[in-house]
Amino acid sequence: MRLDKYVAQALQITRSQARNLIAKGGVTVDGQVCKKADAALKGGEAVQAGGQTLGREAFVYIMLNKPMGVVSASTDKRDTTVVDLLQGAFPRRELFPAGRLDKTSTGFVLLTDDGAFAHDILSPRRHVPKTYRVRLDTPVTQAMAEAFAQGVTLADGQTMQPAQLIPDEADPLAATVVLRQGVYHQIKRMFGVLGAGVDELHRQAIGGLELDPALAPGQWRAITPQELERLAPGRKKG
Repeated sequence: MRLDKYVAQALQITRSQARNLIAKGGVTVDGQVCKKADAALKGGEAVQAGGQTLGREAFVYIMLNKPMGVVSASTDKRDTTVVDLLQGAFPRRELFPAGRLDKTSTGFVLLTDDGAFAHDILSPRRHVPKTYRVRLDTPVTQAMAEAFAQGVTLADGQTMQPAQLIPDEADPLAATVVLRQGVYHQIKRMFGVLGAGVDELHRQAIGGLELDPALAPGQWRAITPQELERLAPGRKKG
């Protein structure tokens, strides 16, 4: 990472402010003044400014409970986005949602600036399951569950990978769906082919990590290193 980017993120200042600080000799790397803003850090160096050692997380990982009406995007000219809900908590980070939920859907959204990690979460080859709670406008049937298990063919001819549909014994209109791929409006389109409409869609978990029940709609918190391992086993943070 470039020195100016590291300093900007550690001090939560702009890149131009960081470059100015570096040019004035205000930053040391391993005890030596460094005035090169583009100096490359390999990791492990002791970077100081004003006599204080600077530290930063390599990447940010956030669990957010998306409310209805919020869009899964970094920016939007018309609607509130999931990143807007962080209220500027990470001003020098380029956060984005790793996977989308429809505007009318709710639940677990992972926000990060780690592109490689997001790719792993979303890659069909990783088979990271996503678990959803759905409510239909018609009762869930065994025929629907069997169709999901076989792989539903959408109206446009695409055949989806096998998925789990687990009816709720206490509520005939509700079920749990577990997917291992992500196609645009996939769950709604799958049920549509089977003659059912989705009234509610709520993502409960990604991988082995469930949405924290303490998070009200719109609330968020950092994901711990231990939780990150449950989210994507075998994939190390950063």
